[in-house]
Amino acid sequence: MAGRFAKLRQRFGIAAPKVSVRTHVPWYLRWLGFAVILAFSAALAAWIYDAGRRFAGFDRSEVVQELSSARSELAKLRDELERLRAVANAADSKVAIERTAQQKLAQQTSTLEQDNARLREELAIFESMLSSDTASAAPLSVLRFKVEPDVLPGEFRYRILLLASGPRRGREFQGRLELAVSLTEAGRSAMMVVPKEGASESSTFRLAFKHFQRIDGIFRVNPKARVASVQARIYEAGSAEPKVTRSVALD
Repeated sequence: MAGRFAKLRQRFGIAAPKVSVRTHVPWYLRWLGFAVILAFSAALAAWIYDAGRRFAGFDRSEVVQELSSARSELAKLRDELERLRAVANAADSKVAIERTAQQKLAQQTSTLEQDNARLREELAIFESMLSSDTASAAPLSVLRFKVEPDVLPGEFRYRILLLASGPRRGREFQGRLELAVSLTEAGRSAMMVVPKEGASESSTFRLAFKHFQRIDGIFRVNPKARVASVQARIYEAGSAEPKVTRSVALD
């Protein structure tokens, strides 16, 4: 009996071990609290990181602002570049228009000069026809004969002006033109006849006129050949001998 009482006394008495009483907390509340603490810690870490960057001289808002300013400046520069390109294109177009106008003016000037030369030739023809002695004048003459190199190597342009006068005036002359070209090629002298013998005659070489006829054409030789002189031969239809000849030297 005394022993049992001693055990009870040890268990519930002053010397009994201490017992702590805890309130039961559900598991989901524990996880919620843990999440809150974790979020707070993350926010605190972000604030500390941002504060550290600011303290070190780095501000994200300033960087964003500078980036926005740079983009705006780039857009302005692009607009200015497009404007300058438009101005340059307009200037190029203006220069091209002026160049075209100058070329047209040069062509018109050249045409007017040619027309002026043609009118002077015709005036000379009419003066010759009026002043010539009908009885003593030659029935057919070469009033003008000119040969000069053309644009391409080996090409030569010739111009001939034929005049009918004297007893033949008013009567139609029919015949053909032939050119005898004296040239030197590879150290050898040669003679070239235009048009070539047996070739079909071009309308350029056929003659048919009453008062005068102007002939303008081109003949070609080897670009390495050197043309010394050209002789124009005028044949009347049905004749094997030239009616009149005229030579011009190119040396």
